[in-house]
Amino acid sequence: MFSFDTYKRQWTGNVRADLLSGLVVALALIPEAIAFSIIAGVDPKVGLYASFSIAVITAIAGGRPGMISAATA
Repeated sequence: MFSFDTYKRQWTGNVRADLLSGLVVALALIPEAIAFSIIAGVDPKVGLYASFSIAVITAIAGGRPGMISAATA
């Protein structure tokens, strides 16, 4: 059965840690995306846009703890 209170607790239970981990991952993703796009022979902006798009799609669709959804994917 769906409980709005349980759902709200799951999403807002650890906001500070979630924001900090998101910031760390975003800062690590920038040089990785640029490096992989240079290796692939495309403009670095393309790599940044693609990495951002994958992150947003994964956030909306829902990921798993062991799922790779960064530029290495």
